[in-house]
Amino acid sequence: MTIVHEPFGTTEWWRTAVIYQVYPRSFADGNGDGIGDLPGVTARLEHLAALGVDAVWLSPFYRSPQRDAGYDVADYRDVDPLFGTLDDADAMIARAHELGLRVIVDLVPNHTSSEHAWFQAALAAAPGSPERGRYLFRDGQGESGELPPNNWRSIFGGPAWTRVPDPAGAGQWYLHLFDSSQPDLDWTNPEVRAELEDVLRFWLRRGVDGFRVDVAHGLVKADGLPDWDGTVEMVAGTDPGAPEDGQSPAFGSGPMFDQDGVHDVYRAWRRVLDEFDADGERRSRALVAEAWVEPPARLARYVRDDEMQQAFNFSFLTSLWDAAEYRRWITESLESLDAVGAPTTWVLSNHDVVRHPSRFGLPVPGTRTNGIFAHQTQPDEELGLRRGRAATLFMLALPGSAYLYQGEELGLPEHTTLPDDVREDPSYFRTGHAEAGRDGCRVPIPWSAHEPGFGFSPTGRTWLPQPESWAAYAADAQTGVKGSTLELYRSALALRREHTLGAGGMEWVEGYPDDVLAFRTSRPDGAGVVVVANLGTTPVALPAGAKVLLASADLADDGALPADVAVWLRG
Repeated sequence: MTIVHEPFGTTEWWRTAVIYQVYPRSFADGNGDGIGDLPGVTARLEHLAALGVDAVWLSPFYRSPQRDAGYDVADYRDVDPLFGTLDDADAMIARAHELGLRVIVDLVPNHTSSEHAWFQAALAAAPGSPERGRYLFRDGQGESGELPPNNWRSIFGGPAWTRVPDPAGAGQWYLHLFDSSQPDLDWTNPEVRAELEDVLRFWLRRGVDGFRVDVAHGLVKADGLPDWDGTVEMVAGTDPGAPEDGQSPAFGSGPMFDQDGVHDVYRAWRRVLDEFDADGERRSRALVAEAWVEPPARLARYVRDDEMQQAFNFSFLTSLWDAAEYRRWITESLESLDAVGAPTTWVLSNHDVVRHPSRFGLPVPGTRTNGIFAHQTQPDEELGLRRGRAATLFMLALPGSAYLYQGEELGLPEHTTLPDDVREDPSYFRTGHAEAGRDGCRVPIPWSAHEPGFGFSPTGRTWLPQPESWAAYAADAQTGVKGSTLELYRSALALRREHTLGAGGMEWVEGYPDDVLAFRTSRPDGAGVVVVANLGTTPVALPAGAKVLLASADLADDGALPADVAVWLRG
């Protein structure tokens, strides 16, 4: 056996937590308008407590024109009427805490909405003014400034610069790494830093337990905003099935990402969080980095002792269905984050990528993170779910924290046949309809098999259409049903807690074929669980007399582990 991780010696909740992501507009609708809201979330929190998770992370619900589903924030200190009120937010936080759930809210610091009061003031002010100094306004190139300041491209497709008319004459340009309605803030400006620190305090006073930080690696840009030739090796977040788009950055590379200056920001934020105690427990609030950064040693810089507590492991998320690739990323991730005393944070799906059962059902399983059109090769739904359940089982046994995306406990596939006329994702429009975008993973989830809209809304309305096949995935159709995906998740989370898997040590188990993942996780008292996942095509014999704690699918009649199945054994 090869030891790759020692047990955690500390007990902060975020080191081992299983955190459930709620995408509010698609989780539960309380008022019947077809769009999920905070009262709907509150009404369904008991589902999460019964599932066995430790915390809930909510995507943005701030006041916003919703050009990018709330990731274009117009007011960080208010709730958008689409989702409710500040009182509704307070009620949701209070109810979650009553149920023993911590609450993490999304924070979007890289950019604001173009309707934010600051940006409107910047448009009305002159070049060089303090108002414009909060954003990245620059003069253009060319004889009359008619060309953008540099050649950067937007993540969503198209140019990363938009020109504005100026009262005094030739217009300046402003930077937006995403949609033109999302101008980037200038994080070298002390006023920007002070404002976002005050936003942190605003929500901490309301009782939140932490923040997931959107585009955490993108706040600070390279000095001088230099041109970039777009050359980059394949990295996590790069989709080999996506169309090329000039110098659109692989999400994590280039002079617009992962600059050293971001770490000064997060050290300051960490000091803000440390001002707040919860239940008398020091360091109980957490910062979570959405940082598409490789290699893991570089990602580890975000979770040093005086910065953030967690960073999403996107190398794991974007892995193909390949044992050697998983083994590499798991080992490298644990070793890199152990070096700074931080937990590794595992994730398979979220609101930005194709749901993992559908990715694993493709001819090259694990590809196409960026959306699937109806005219493209469709996933094998049954095979994808089989692999998705196995992947979840070995993920939940790994040391550290894990994130679940709403609906994955139901085994939901991607909606890959959405009509194009209902799409809302700006990446679909900014790429000239070349990218399917993220709408397919954001479809409202099904609660009741036989109700209109599958129980998502009291009126049956849904802001995106649900596939008819989702009746079989509805929560009420799986509750109490042996072998259902929902019951698999409940059993796995209960066993994870019972065996303290997130806090355990880990070592690879040798003697299996190359296309099998096998590891043992152990507690300080010596007890442990052996995990075996067969990513190959041939059944694999398990140790004689092994006691099965949980399996992602039935074993063979002779007790062998079939292809695309994972099992937990008493170790």
